Amino acid sequence: MTSRRMGAVAAAAAAALALTACGGGNAGAPDAAEFSAEYSGTVKAWGFENADDVGQARLDHAEQVLGESDTTVELDATAFDAQKFTTLAASGQVPDVVQMDRNFVATYAAQGLIQPLDACFAAHEVTPDDRWYEQVVDDVTWNDAVWAVPQFYQPPAILLNERVLGEAGVTDAEIDPSNPDALMSAIERMTVLEGSTPTRIGFDPQGVSKAALWMMSFGGGIIDDEGLPTLDRPENVEAVEFLQEIYDAQGGYANVKSFLDSFDVFGDGNSFVNDTIGAAVWDQWYPNVLTAYAGEIEIGAVPLMAQDGEPITAAAGQAFVIPTNAQNPSAACAWALELTSPEAWQAAGEARAETTASNPERQGINTGLFTGSPEVDQDLREQFADAAGFAGFDDVISTYYEVAAEGESYGASPAGQEIQSELQNAVTSALLGESSAQEALAQAQEAAMRAHEQVAGGQ
Repeated sequence: MTSRRMGAVAAAAAAALALTACGGGNAGAPDAAEFSAEYSGTVKAWGFENADDVGQARLDHAEQVLGESDTTVELDATAFDAQKFTTLAASGQVPDVVQMDRNFVATYAAQGLIQPLDACFAAHEVTPDDRWYEQVVDDVTWNDAVWAVPQFYQPPAILLNERVLGEAGVTDAEIDPSNPDALMSAIERMTVLEGSTPTRIGFDPQGVSKAALWMMSFGGGIIDDEGLPTLDRPENVEAVEFLQEIYDAQGGYANVKSFLDSFDVFGDGNSFVNDTIGAAVWDQWYPNVLTAYAGEIEIGAVPLMAQDGEPITAAAGQAFVIPTNAQNPSAACAWALELTSPEAWQAAGEARAETTASNPERQGINTGLFTGSPEVDQDLREQFADAAGFAGFDDVISTYYEVAAEGESYGASPAGQEIQSELQNAVTSALLGESSAQEALAQAQEAAMRAHEQVAGGQ
Protein backbone atom coordinates (compact mmCIF):
# COMPACT_ATOMS: atom_id res chain seq x y z
CA MET A 1 0.00 0.00 0.00
CA THR A 2 1.35 3.40 -0.95
CA SER A 3 1.84 6.12 1.65
CA ARG A 4 -0.90 8.12 -0.06
CA ARG A 5 -3.31 5.19 0.24
CA MET A 6 -2.35 4.67 3.89
CA GLY A 7 -3.05 8.35 4.49
CA ALA A 8 -6.47 8.01 2.89
CA VAL A 9 -7.26 5.04 5.09
CA ALA A 10 -6.25 6.93 8.20
CA ALA A 11 -8.28 9.97 7.16
CA ALA A 12 -11.31 7.81 6.49
CA ALA A 13 -11.06 6.20 9.90
CA ALA A 14 -10.58 9.58 11.56
CA ALA A 15 -13.69 10.92 9.84
CA ALA A 16 -15.73 7.97 11.07
CA LEU A 17 -14.39 8.34 14.61
CA ALA A 18 -15.04 12.08 14.61
CA LEU A 19 -18.65 11.58 13.61
CA THR A 20 -19.21 9.17 16.47
CA ALA A 21 -17.47 11.45 18.95
CA CYS A 22 -19.69 14.35 17.91
CA GLY A 23 -22.82 12.30 18.36
CA GLY A 24 -23.52 12.14 14.61
CA GLY A 25 -23.88 8.37 14.65
CA ASN A 26 -26.25 5.98 16.28
CA ALA A 27 -24.53 2.90 17.70
CA GLY A 28 -27.79 0.98 17.70
CA ALA A 29 -28.95 -0.71 14.52
CA PRO A 30 -31.61 1.32 12.72
CA ASP A 31 -34.95 -0.15 11.78
CA ALA A 32 -34.95 -1.51 8.26
CA ALA A 33 -36.91 0.41 5.65
CA GLU A 34 -40.14 -0.96 4.23
CA PHE A 35 -38.45 -2.47 1.20
CA SER A 36 -40.76 -3.46 -1.63
CA ALA A 37 -40.27 -5.09 -5.02
CA GLU A 38 -42.55 -2.35 -6.40
CA TYR A 39 -40.89 1.03 -6.79
CA SER A 40 -40.81 4.15 -8.95
CA GLY A 41 -39.50 7.69 -8.93
CA THR A 42 -35.88 8.74 -8.80
CA VAL A 43 -32.99 6.93 -7.19
CA LYS A 44 -29.91 9.01 -6.37
CA ALA A 45 -26.69 7.00 -6.51
CA TRP A 46 -23.12 7.95 -5.65
CA GLY A 47 -19.71 6.35 -5.96
CA PHE A 48 -19.91 4.35 -9.20
CA GLU A 49 -17.02 6.21 -10.80
CA ASN A 50 -14.87 5.71 -13.91
CA ALA A 51 -17.12 3.08 -15.44
CA ASP A 52 -15.22 0.98 -17.98
CA ASP A 53 -16.79 -1.36 -20.53
CA VAL A 54 -17.86 -3.76 -17.76
CA GLY A 55 -19.29 -1.02 -15.57
CA GLN A 56 -21.13 0.75 -18.36
CA ALA A 57 -22.76 -2.46 -19.54
CA ARG A 58 -24.08 -3.07 -16.03
CA LEU A 59 -25.28 0.52 -15.65
CA ASP A 60 -27.12 0.28 -18.95
CA HIS A 61 -28.77 -2.98 -17.90
CA ALA A 62 -29.92 -1.62 -14.55
CA GLU A 63 -31.21 1.60 -16.08
CA GLN A 64 -33.26 -0.36 -18.61
CA VAL A 65 -34.79 -2.62 -15.97
CA LEU A 66 -35.63 0.22 -13.59
CA GLY A 67 -37.03 2.24 -16.49
CA GLU A 68 -39.73 -0.38 -16.90
CA SER A 69 -40.99 0.70 -13.46
CA ASP A 70 -40.88 4.42 -14.29
CA THR A 71 -37.72 4.83 -12.26
CA THR A 72 -34.85 7.07 -13.25
CA VAL A 73 -31.29 7.03 -11.90
CA GLU A 74 -29.38 10.18 -11.05
CA LEU A 75 -25.75 9.10 -10.80
CA ASP A 76 -23.04 11.11 -9.09
CA ALA A 77 -20.06 9.35 -10.66
CA THR A 78 -17.45 10.89 -8.36
CA ALA A 79 -15.43 8.61 -6.11
CA PHE A 80 -16.64 7.76 -2.62
CA ASP A 81 -15.17 10.00 0.07
CA ALA A 82 -15.52 9.04 3.73
CA GLN A 83 -15.46 12.58 5.07
CA LYS A 84 -18.08 13.69 2.54
CA PHE A 85 -20.28 10.73 3.43
CA THR A 86 -20.20 11.41 7.16
CA THR A 87 -20.93 15.09 6.53
CA LEU A 88 -23.92 14.21 4.35
CA ALA A 89 -25.14 11.70 6.92
CA ALA A 90 -24.95 14.26 9.72
CA SER A 91 -26.97 16.72 7.65
CA GLY A 92 -29.52 14.13 6.54
CA GLN A 93 -28.82 14.96 2.88
CA VAL A 94 -27.70 11.54 1.68
CA PRO A 95 -28.04 9.73 -1.65
CA ASP A 96 -30.29 6.68 -1.82
CA VAL A 97 -27.44 4.27 -2.53
CA VAL A 98 -23.67 4.56 -2.22
CA GLN A 99 -20.82 2.41 -3.52
CA MET A 100 -17.89 2.01 -1.13
CA ASP A 101 -15.11 -0.38 -0.17
CA ARG A 102 -16.41 -3.29 1.90
CA ASN A 103 -14.05 -2.29 4.74
CA PHE A 104 -16.31 0.67 5.50
CA VAL A 105 -19.58 -1.24 5.79
CA ALA A 106 -19.45 -2.45 9.41
CA THR A 107 -18.20 0.95 10.56
CA TYR A 108 -21.25 2.73 9.19
CA ALA A 109 -23.54 -0.07 10.32
CA ALA A 110 -22.32 0.34 13.91
CA GLN A 111 -22.96 4.07 13.70
CA GLY A 112 -26.49 3.61 12.41
CA LEU A 113 -25.71 5.46 9.19
CA ILE A 114 -26.74 2.65 6.84
CA GLN A 115 -29.62 0.19 6.81
CA PRO A 116 -29.57 -3.60 7.16
CA LEU A 117 -30.63 -5.10 3.84
CA ASP A 118 -32.16 -8.43 4.84
CA ALA A 119 -35.62 -7.04 4.03
CA CYS A 120 -34.30 -5.74 0.70
CA PHE A 121 -33.09 -9.23 -0.22
CA ALA A 122 -36.33 -10.84 0.95
CA ALA A 123 -38.44 -8.45 -1.14
CA HIS A 124 -36.57 -9.59 -4.26
CA GLU A 125 -36.30 -13.24 -3.21
CA VAL A 126 -32.51 -13.08 -3.15
CA THR A 127 -30.59 -15.31 -0.74
CA PRO A 128 -27.15 -13.69 -0.26
CA ASP A 129 -25.28 -16.95 0.37
CA ASP A 130 -26.74 -18.35 -2.85
CA ARG A 131 -25.87 -15.35 -5.02
CA TRP A 132 -22.40 -14.53 -3.66
CA TYR A 133 -19.40 -16.38 -2.26
CA GLU A 134 -19.84 -17.00 1.46
CA GLN A 135 -16.64 -15.08 2.21
CA VAL A 136 -17.91 -12.10 0.21
CA VAL A 137 -21.13 -12.02 2.22
CA ASP A 138 -19.08 -12.30 5.42
CA ASP A 139 -17.33 -9.06 4.47
CA VAL A 140 -20.61 -7.15 4.80
CA THR A 141 -22.20 -9.08 7.67
CA TRP A 142 -22.24 -7.59 11.17
CA ASN A 143 -24.47 -8.21 14.20
CA ASP A 144 -26.21 -11.06 12.32
CA ALA A 145 -27.41 -8.78 9.52
CA VAL A 146 -26.21 -8.19 5.96
CA TRP A 147 -25.61 -4.49 5.38
CA ALA A 148 -24.63 -4.20 1.74
CA VAL A 149 -24.96 -5.62 -1.76
CA PRO A 150 -21.42 -6.80 -2.58
CA GLN A 151 -19.70 -6.83 -5.94
CA PHE A 152 -16.37 -8.10 -7.23
CA TYR A 153 -13.90 -10.46 -5.63
CA GLN A 154 -10.25 -10.08 -6.57
CA PRO A 155 -8.43 -13.13 -5.18
CA PRO A 156 -4.65 -12.87 -4.86
CA ALA A 157 -2.29 -15.60 -6.03
CA ILE A 158 1.41 -15.76 -6.90
CA LEU A 159 2.41 -14.78 -10.43
CA LEU A 160 5.60 -16.42 -11.70
CA ASN A 161 8.18 -15.10 -14.14
CA GLU A 162 9.11 -18.41 -15.70
CA ARG A 163 12.21 -17.00 -17.44
CA VAL A 164 13.69 -15.92 -14.14
CA LEU A 165 12.75 -19.19 -12.45
CA GLY A 166 14.32 -21.18 -15.28
CA GLU A 167 17.53 -19.15 -15.27
CA ALA A 168 17.90 -19.70 -11.51
CA GLY A 169 17.01 -23.40 -11.67
CA VAL A 170 13.84 -22.87 -9.59
CA THR A 171 10.68 -24.91 -10.13
CA ASP A 172 7.12 -23.68 -9.70
CA ALA A 173 6.68 -26.09 -6.79
CA GLU A 174 9.39 -24.32 -4.78
CA ILE A 175 7.34 -21.11 -4.63
CA ASP A 176 5.43 -22.49 -1.68
CA PRO A 177 5.21 -20.66 1.68
CA SER A 178 4.15 -23.90 3.36
CA ASN A 179 7.70 -25.15 2.68
CA PRO A 180 9.70 -22.15 4.01
CA ASP A 181 13.13 -23.70 3.47
CA ALA A 182 12.43 -24.39 -0.20
CA LEU A 183 10.91 -20.94 -0.73
CA MET A 184 13.83 -19.14 0.92
CA SER A 185 16.31 -21.14 -1.16
CA ALA A 186 14.41 -20.21 -4.33
CA ILE A 187 14.32 -16.54 -3.34
CA GLU A 188 18.06 -16.44 -2.69
CA ARG A 189 18.85 -18.12 -6.02
CA MET A 190 16.69 -15.70 -8.00
CA THR A 191 17.77 -12.52 -6.20
CA VAL A 192 20.64 -10.47 -7.63
CA LEU A 193 22.29 -7.91 -5.32
CA GLU A 194 24.91 -5.23 -5.84
CA GLY A 195 26.06 -4.92 -2.26
CA SER A 196 22.71 -4.67 -0.48
CA THR A 197 20.95 -3.08 -3.45
CA PRO A 198 18.79 -5.46 -5.49
CA THR A 199 18.89 -5.43 -9.27
CA ARG A 200 16.50 -8.37 -9.33
CA ILE A 201 14.39 -9.71 -6.48
CA GLY A 202 13.24 -13.27 -6.16
CA PHE A 203 9.86 -12.72 -4.56
CA ASP A 204 7.65 -9.76 -3.78
CA PRO A 205 5.21 -10.89 -1.06
CA GLN A 206 3.55 -7.43 -0.93
CA GLY A 207 4.24 -7.75 2.77
CA VAL A 208 2.58 -4.53 3.89
CA SER A 209 -0.53 -4.35 1.69
CA LYS A 210 -1.06 -8.13 1.98
CA ALA A 211 -0.05 -8.46 5.64
CA ALA A 212 -3.50 -9.68 6.68
CA LEU A 213 -3.38 -12.39 4.02
CA TRP A 214 0.01 -13.60 5.24
CA MET A 215 -1.30 -13.70 8.79
CA MET A 216 -4.22 -15.77 7.61
CA SER A 217 -1.81 -18.16 5.91
CA PHE A 218 -0.09 -18.73 9.28
CA GLY A 219 -3.41 -19.53 10.95
CA GLY A 220 -3.90 -16.04 12.36
CA GLY A 221 -6.20 -13.19 11.49
CA ILE A 222 -6.87 -9.55 12.22
CA ILE A 223 -10.56 -9.55 13.26
CA ASP A 224 -12.43 -12.11 15.37
CA ASP A 225 -16.02 -13.29 14.98
CA GLU A 226 -17.24 -10.47 17.22
CA GLY A 227 -15.55 -7.78 15.13
CA LEU A 228 -12.74 -7.16 17.62
CA PRO A 229 -9.15 -6.62 16.42
CA THR A 230 -6.71 -9.49 16.96
CA LEU A 231 -3.52 -7.96 15.57
CA ASP A 232 -1.13 -9.31 18.21
CA ARG A 233 -1.95 -13.00 17.85
CA PRO A 234 1.17 -15.22 18.01
CA GLU A 235 0.43 -16.50 14.51
CA ASN A 236 0.44 -12.94 13.22
CA VAL A 237 3.80 -12.28 14.84
CA GLU A 238 5.17 -15.41 13.20
CA ALA A 239 3.88 -14.25 9.80
CA VAL A 240 5.59 -10.86 10.10
CA GLU A 241 8.84 -12.48 11.19
CA PHE A 242 8.67 -14.69 8.10
CA LEU A 243 8.15 -11.62 5.93
CA GLN A 244 11.22 -10.08 7.57
CA GLU A 245 13.24 -13.12 6.50
CA ILE A 246 12.02 -12.78 2.93
CA TYR A 247 12.95 -9.10 2.69
CA ASP A 248 16.28 -9.52 4.51
CA ALA A 249 17.31 -12.18 1.98
CA GLN A 250 16.81 -9.59 -0.79
CA GLY A 251 18.65 -6.62 0.68
CA GLY A 252 16.19 -5.51 3.34
CA TYR A 253 12.72 -4.03 3.17
CA ALA A 254 13.82 -0.43 2.51
CA ASN A 255 15.99 -1.46 -0.45
CA VAL A 256 13.36 -3.81 -1.86
CA LYS A 257 10.62 -1.19 -1.58
CA SER A 258 12.79 1.42 -3.29
CA PHE A 259 13.49 -1.03 -6.09
CA LEU A 260 9.83 -1.95 -6.49
CA ASP A 261 8.77 1.70 -6.50
CA SER A 262 10.96 2.23 -9.59
CA PHE A 263 8.95 -0.28 -11.65
CA ASP A 264 6.65 0.79 -14.47
CA VAL A 265 3.93 -1.58 -13.26
CA PHE A 266 1.42 -0.75 -15.99
CA GLY A 267 3.79 -0.09 -18.87
CA ASP A 268 6.70 -1.37 -20.91
CA GLY A 269 8.99 -1.31 -17.89
CA ASN A 270 7.03 -3.87 -15.90
CA SER A 271 9.00 -6.54 -14.07
CA PHE A 272 7.76 -9.43 -16.20
CA VAL A 273 9.08 -7.81 -19.39
CA ASN A 274 12.36 -6.71 -17.81
CA ASP A 275 12.89 -9.86 -15.72
CA THR A 276 13.48 -7.85 -12.57
CA ILE A 277 11.37 -10.13 -10.41
CA GLY A 278 10.96 -13.88 -10.07
CA ALA A 279 7.54 -14.12 -8.42
CA ALA A 280 5.05 -11.77 -6.79
CA VAL A 281 1.69 -11.79 -5.07
CA TRP A 282 -0.87 -10.10 -7.32
CA ASP A 283 -4.64 -9.80 -7.34
CA GLN A 284 -6.54 -11.24 -10.29
CA TRP A 285 -6.77 -7.94 -12.17
CA TYR A 286 -3.05 -7.69 -12.88
CA PRO A 287 -2.82 -10.48 -15.49
CA ASN A 288 -5.27 -8.42 -17.54
CA VAL A 289 -2.66 -5.63 -17.58
CA LEU A 290 -0.02 -8.09 -18.78
CA THR A 291 -2.03 -9.29 -21.79
CA ALA A 292 -0.51 -6.45 -23.82
CA TYR A 293 2.89 -8.09 -23.30
CA ALA A 294 1.87 -11.70 -23.82
CA GLY A 295 4.35 -12.18 -26.67
CA GLU A 296 7.23 -10.79 -24.61
CA ILE A 297 6.81 -12.57 -21.26
CA GLU A 298 6.68 -16.08 -19.87
CA ILE A 299 4.35 -16.31 -16.91
CA GLY A 300 2.71 -18.90 -14.71
CA ALA A 301 0.91 -18.92 -11.40
CA VAL A 302 0.56 -20.91 -8.19
CA PRO A 303 -1.78 -20.38 -5.25
CA LEU A 304 -0.53 -18.84 -2.05
CA MET A 305 -0.28 -21.80 0.32
CA ALA A 306 -1.15 -21.74 4.01
CA GLN A 307 1.21 -23.41 6.46
CA ASP A 308 -0.97 -26.53 6.42
CA GLY A 309 -0.28 -26.95 2.71
CA GLU A 310 -3.73 -25.86 1.55
CA PRO A 311 -4.29 -22.99 -0.90
CA ILE A 312 -5.61 -19.76 0.55
CA THR A 313 -6.84 -16.40 -0.68
CA ALA A 314 -9.01 -13.61 0.66
CA ALA A 315 -12.01 -11.60 -0.44
CA ALA A 316 -11.73 -7.93 -1.35
CA GLY A 317 -13.99 -5.61 -3.25
CA GLN A 318 -16.75 -3.04 -3.12
CA ALA A 319 -20.39 -2.95 -2.08
CA PHE A 320 -23.54 -0.85 -2.32
CA VAL A 321 -25.09 0.46 0.89
CA ILE A 322 -28.38 2.25 1.51
CA PRO A 323 -28.10 5.15 3.98
CA THR A 324 -30.52 5.31 6.88
CA ASN A 325 -32.15 8.50 5.59
CA ALA A 326 -32.46 7.36 1.96
CA GLN A 327 -35.59 8.79 0.34
CA ASN A 328 -36.19 5.92 -2.09
CA PRO A 329 -34.76 2.76 -0.48
CA SER A 330 -36.86 0.32 -2.54
CA ALA A 331 -35.58 1.71 -5.83
CA ALA A 332 -32.06 1.86 -4.39
CA CYS A 333 -32.30 -1.80 -3.44
CA ALA A 334 -33.55 -2.75 -6.90
CA TRP A 335 -30.77 -0.78 -8.61
CA ALA A 336 -28.02 -2.40 -6.52
CA LEU A 337 -29.42 -5.88 -7.07
CA GLU A 338 -29.81 -5.33 -10.82
CA LEU A 339 -26.21 -4.14 -11.09
CA THR A 340 -25.08 -7.42 -9.50
CA SER A 341 -27.60 -9.71 -11.20
CA PRO A 342 -26.56 -12.58 -13.50
CA GLU A 343 -28.12 -10.65 -16.38
CA ALA A 344 -26.01 -7.56 -15.67
CA TRP A 345 -22.85 -9.64 -15.49
CA GLN A 346 -23.77 -11.42 -18.72
CA ALA A 347 -24.00 -8.03 -20.43
CA ALA A 348 -20.65 -7.13 -18.86
CA GLY A 349 -19.07 -10.36 -20.08
CA GLU A 350 -20.27 -9.68 -23.61
CA ALA A 351 -18.95 -6.13 -23.44
CA ARG A 352 -15.53 -7.32 -22.26
CA ALA A 353 -15.41 -9.97 -25.01
CA GLU A 354 -16.15 -7.28 -27.59
CA THR A 355 -13.44 -5.05 -26.14
CA THR A 356 -10.95 -7.92 -26.23
CA ALA A 357 -11.78 -8.80 -29.82
CA SER A 358 -11.53 -5.19 -31.02
CA ASN A 359 -8.28 -4.36 -29.19
CA PRO A 360 -5.23 -5.96 -30.84
CA GLU A 361 -3.09 -5.12 -27.80
CA ARG A 362 -5.01 -7.69 -25.76
CA GLN A 363 -3.91 -10.38 -28.24
CA GLY A 364 -7.23 -12.18 -27.91
CA ILE A 365 -6.66 -12.97 -24.21
CA ASN A 366 -9.73 -12.70 -21.97
CA THR A 367 -8.81 -13.30 -18.32
CA GLY A 368 -12.44 -13.51 -17.21
CA LEU A 369 -14.48 -11.56 -14.67
CA PHE A 370 -14.51 -12.16 -10.93
CA THR A 371 -17.87 -10.81 -9.90
CA GLY A 372 -18.28 -12.09 -6.34
CA SER A 373 -20.88 -14.64 -7.51
CA PRO A 374 -19.50 -18.16 -8.02
CA GLU A 375 -22.11 -19.40 -10.50
CA VAL A 376 -21.81 -16.24 -12.58
CA ASP A 377 -18.02 -16.50 -12.55
CA GLN A 378 -18.12 -20.03 -13.89
CA ASP A 379 -20.70 -19.18 -16.56
CA LEU A 380 -18.61 -16.28 -17.79
CA ARG A 381 -15.46 -18.38 -17.67
CA GLU A 382 -17.00 -21.05 -19.88
CA GLN A 383 -18.27 -18.47 -22.35
CA PHE A 384 -15.45 -15.96 -22.54
CA ALA A 385 -12.22 -16.73 -20.66
CA ASP A 386 -9.61 -17.69 -23.22
CA ALA A 387 -5.85 -17.50 -23.77
CA ALA A 388 -5.49 -19.58 -26.91
CA GLY A 389 -1.87 -19.75 -28.01
CA PHE A 390 -0.52 -18.52 -24.69
CA ALA A 391 -0.13 -21.51 -22.39
CA GLY A 392 1.26 -19.45 -19.52
CA PHE A 393 -1.76 -17.18 -19.46
CA ASP A 394 -4.05 -20.18 -19.64
CA ASP A 395 -2.33 -21.53 -16.52
CA VAL A 396 -2.67 -18.16 -14.79
CA ILE A 397 -6.39 -17.90 -15.57
CA SER A 398 -7.02 -21.41 -14.26
CA THR A 399 -5.08 -20.75 -11.05
CA TYR A 400 -7.12 -17.68 -10.16
CA TYR A 401 -10.43 -19.40 -10.85
CA GLU A 402 -9.42 -22.43 -8.80
CA VAL A 403 -8.15 -20.45 -5.81
CA ALA A 404 -11.25 -18.23 -5.65
CA ALA A 405 -13.21 -21.01 -3.99
CA GLU A 406 -10.60 -21.21 -1.21
CA GLY A 407 -11.11 -17.62 -0.10
CA GLU A 408 -11.81 -16.35 3.37
CA SER A 409 -13.04 -13.03 4.67
CA TYR A 410 -10.70 -10.82 6.67
CA GLY A 411 -13.71 -10.20 8.91
CA ALA A 412 -16.07 -7.29 9.45
CA SER A 413 -15.52 -4.78 12.24
CA PRO A 414 -16.82 -1.33 13.15
CA ALA A 415 -13.16 -0.32 13.28
CA GLY A 416 -12.25 -2.13 10.06
CA GLN A 417 -10.44 0.75 8.37
CA GLU A 418 -8.56 1.70 11.52
CA ILE A 419 -7.52 -1.93 12.05
CA GLN A 420 -6.10 -2.06 8.54
CA SER A 421 -4.29 1.24 9.00
CA GLU A 422 -2.75 0.22 12.33
CA LEU A 423 -1.79 -3.15 10.87
CA GLN A 424 0.05 -1.68 7.92
CA ASN A 425 1.85 0.90 10.03
CA ALA A 426 2.96 -1.82 12.43
CA VAL A 427 4.19 -4.16 9.71
CA THR A 428 6.08 -1.34 8.02
CA SER A 429 7.77 -0.51 11.33
CA ALA A 430 8.76 -4.12 11.89
CA LEU A 431 10.06 -4.64 8.36
CA LEU A 432 12.14 -1.48 8.62
CA GLY A 433 13.64 -2.77 11.87
CA GLU A 434 12.25 0.08 13.93
CA SER A 435 10.67 -2.38 16.36
CA SER A 436 10.20 -6.11 16.71
CA ALA A 437 7.16 -7.73 15.13
CA GLN A 438 5.75 -8.51 18.57
CA GLU A 439 6.21 -4.95 19.85
CA ALA A 440 4.78 -3.35 16.72
CA LEU A 441 1.71 -5.55 16.65
CA ALA A 442 1.08 -5.12 20.38
CA GLN A 443 1.04 -1.34 19.96
CA ALA A 444 -1.19 -1.64 16.91
CA GLN A 445 -3.59 -3.85 18.85
CA GLU A 446 -3.91 -1.27 21.61
CA ALA A 447 -4.65 1.51 19.11
CA ALA A 448 -7.12 -0.63 17.19
CA MET A 449 -8.95 -1.57 20.38
CA ARG A 450 -9.28 2.10 21.30
CA ALA A 451 -10.69 2.81 17.86
CA HIS A 452 -13.14 -0.09 18.17
CA GLU A 453 -14.36 1.08 21.56
CA GLN A 454 -14.86 4.62 20.29
CA VAL A 455 -16.77 3.54 17.16
CA ALA A 456 -18.73 0.60 18.50
CA GLY A 457 -19.22 1.53 22.15
CA GLY A 458 -20.47 -1.51 24.01
CA GLN A 459 -21.36 -3.48 20.90
